[in-house]
Amino acid sequence: MHKIDIDLVEMTMDVMKYTIDRVSATKIKMGKPKKAAELKKLAGKTITSGGIGGEKAFKIWRKHLSKATVPIDHPRHLAFVPASPTRAAVIFDLVTSASSIHGAYWMEGAGGIFCENEAMSWIVSLTGLPKGAFGVFTSGGTAANLSAIITAREHWRENDAFKSEKGLIITSIGAHSSIKAMAKVADVDILLVDTEDILKGSALVECIKGLTEHQRKRLFAVVATGGTTNAGIIDDLDGIAKVCNEENLWFHVDAAYGGGALVADSVRYQFNGIEKADSITIDPHKWMFSPYDCGAVIYKEPELAKAAHAQEGSYLEIFKDEGAHGFNPSDYQIQLTRRVRGLPLWFSLATHGTDKYKEAVERGIELAQIAGKMIESMPHVELVRTPSLSCVLYRRLGWNPEDYRHWTYENQKKGFALVTPTKWKTGTTFETVSRFCFINPDTTEEDIKAILESMK
Repeated sequence: MHKIDIDLVEMTMDVMKYTIDRVSATKIKMGKPKKAAELKKLAGKTITSGGIGGEKAFKIWRKHLSKATVPIDHPRHLAFVPASPTRAAVIFDLVTSASSIHGAYWMEGAGGIFCENEAMSWIVSLTGLPKGAFGVFTSGGTAANLSAIITAREHWRENDAFKSEKGLIITSIGAHSSIKAMAKVADVDILLVDTEDILKGSALVECIKGLTEHQRKRLFAVVATGGTTNAGIIDDLDGIAKVCNEENLWFHVDAAYGGGALVADSVRYQFNGIEKADSITIDPHKWMFSPYDCGAVIYKEPELAKAAHAQEGSYLEIFKDEGAHGFNPSDYQIQLTRRVRGLPLWFSLATHGTDKYKEAVERGIELAQIAGKMIESMPHVELVRTPSLSCVLYRRLGWNPEDYRHWTYENQKKGFALVTPTKWKTGTTFETVSRFCFINPDTTEEDIKAILESMK
């Protein structure tokens, strides 16, 4: 056996042992970032003309670099929108990478795309969209939102009266930051309704009434949110859908975070109206327990997305006969090159069944309610608003923004927890508050209590 083969076997064993230890661990350390100069000192020169060898490189990762990361699935990682991929999904992510599948076209990736489509069919069924609706997996919510809005804009511009117009979309200030980022990339203007709470159909009507004649001509889409990142708020989807139908506007729902709750019987009614959407974004790497990165965009009429996104080229013609081959994911979103990022989700769903997913999502919602009651029972903290989905906004009485920041950094430095401050608009002012977002069903009541008590 050649030396390179021996090295490869040894490196593979090291990686597999690390993976087994990681997915089987019942307790994991929080980890904390270090400055680049400090990491450089610890790691030394890793990229050289001759290479340092896999064994040494992996040792550097395991000993130093991995400890400078914060695991998103730590049960006391309650900041931002964390994630908690199942062990089955994590293990199959290795299979996905090792299989080296190009997930753009059926001709190359039929088996993997078939699995993705099985998982996608389940997600679409949760939305209640009519027969024929379907979607594709993307790198995340930003790519999904962008793909949807590009589809909407191109469909709008099928009317010659709009071909030379710069499009305009409406959303609320509570919408995710990716909506504004996506609008820049798509080169469309965005109008924000001044509410961080529920965007209601009546407020949308008033906003449209206030547009100039030219603005109304340029308006082609409305983006509602199915679970805001900041507070878990679900917009008035049914009311907004009615307005969009009356005004002939594309209705997009960004449910990147909240979409996982479509499986939960306790809150499903709050999403009524999502079945009337023209497109929907859902991120399985958030509340569907899939590894990063895995987003999804769903269309009521997928052929409109294909008309907007399918790429042409002589070298691509062989892939294009869907009748002879099958479904080509790259025709329905902005990315041509793509991995089969829905494959780990498929394996996890096949392994555990959808009932387990429902239980895990319901647990996140339950933890938010438990945290809310715990906050109400403690004299040093109070709720900012009633918990929504798995998000809880609360304040530490007497604290200023710097107190929250110091507390966050100290807890992370100790390896205890990662809970970060946010801002909430009350009237005309923004207040710094603290926030929980529960995704991991392994988070305990003791974890919540300990975090709250650390604010005393």
